Amino acid sequence: MRDQVYKNYMLLILLVIMAFNFVDRFALGLMLQNIKSDLRLSDTQLGLMTGIAFAVFYSIMGIPIARWADSGNRVTIITLTAAIWSVMVALCGQATSFLQLLLIRIGVGVGEAGCIPPAHSLIADYFTRGERPRASAIYQLGVPLSLVIGYFFAGWLNEIYGWRITFALLGLPGLVLSALTWFTLKEPRQTQSSQGLQSRNHGTVVSPQGIASSPATAPRFVEVCKVLWTNITFRHLLIGFSVMYFFGYGIMQWQPTFFIRSYGLSTGTLGTWFALIFGVGGFAGTYYGGYVATRYALRNERLQLMGIAVTYIVLGVVSVCVYLSPNKYLAFALLGIFSVGQYAIAGPLLAIIQTLIPERMRATAIAFIYLFANLIGMGLGPLAAGVMSDAWRHVAGEESLRLSLLALSPGYFWVAWHIRRASMTVTRDIESVHSGQHQYS
Repeated sequence: MRDQVYKNYMLLILLVIMAFNFVDRFALGLMLQNIKSDLRLSDTQLGLMTGIAFAVFYSIMGIPIARWADSGNRVTIITLTAAIWSVMVALCGQATSFLQLLLIRIGVGVGEAGCIPPAHSLIADYFTRGERPRASAIYQLGVPLSLVIGYFFAGWLNEIYGWRITFALLGLPGLVLSALTWFTLKEPRQTQSSQGLQSRNHGTVVSPQGIASSPATAPRFVEVCKVLWTNITFRHLLIGFSVMYFFGYGIMQWQPTFFIRSYGLSTGTLGTWFALIFGVGGFAGTYYGGYVATRYALRNERLQLMGIAVTYIVLGVVSVCVYLSPNKYLAFALLGIFSVGQYAIAGPLLAIIQTLIPERMRATAIAFIYLFANLIGMGLGPLAAGVMSDAWRHVAGEESLRLSLLALSPGYFWVAWHIRRASMTVTRDIESVHSGQHQYS
């Protein structure tokens, strides 16, 4: 009973940390128009700042941090990196030029790189294969929570106090969470009782008999790369994530600016709408996505991936309709549908990756996913949208951004193709881990 209480508490803390890990990105998207006017920036500069400049350091730093997480103290990693990103987010409000803001955003990226891979690794240690879709879905509730904070509170704070004070206020909670992590969470590798816990949980993944032991140290980086590369399912999921991030981040980062330009909404009003749409829709989608996967496709990763592929096809159609909508109310209603579907797939998809990969490679596998997804997606998606918007401005005026986002929307069909291909090999690849073919399973 006590172990279950701690597991739930740990999941809650990691969820809230993840929320504040993402919140500045959503808040930044909402405040882009104000920053553009204040610092006299172009859409291309805004796309560069929110895209590749942040993504390069966020992605690359994720690999050494994940390697550390696969063999070291994950609680320490989350504590330190949370403190770093909190300070850097607060400093965003002090920038007086494009170059200053660009450098500070790079610092934010370095700090935020230490959140997700160690957290997923911890969750996989504490929750069994059958529990992971639901546990991962609960953890992913941090994203819609960050949307509520980033859109609703940041929207009104920006309208009342301006973007500079808003950034300062958004950075403070991370310092409190950093201290809470340090004093209340435990690294299971450092306790004798964790040996039985890791063996028991890990055994459900690698052995039909439920018995396995973890090596004392993580495998060499070259060995990790070899295992991941030979895993066909992982390769398709890696490409699928990268494509999804390109189109998804390219659209998401510019959505608030689109509604401000095309419909004349204030940041406070728009933040309220987005908090309702993505907050409620995100919570519902994330939770029930994990519930459905656990209830109707338990230990059936192939069926889960097939459902995810169909969902991406629907998302592509809905996204096109959003930017063809004749009024903001229809666009908001379609965004609500999109939000539920988008977040329903997050938990099961990340849980599948954890089941697909040997225990001492999990953090590194997640880091690889985010390395390529963020470099290609977060790095180039917002930049591509900004460049297209500037290029079409002489033709469409303020509606050039609508055309840019409409052009990106069909990209979700490409994602669906890779997820469908992954579903064809996932059962075989998981069984290869079960049978102990990898010495680090």
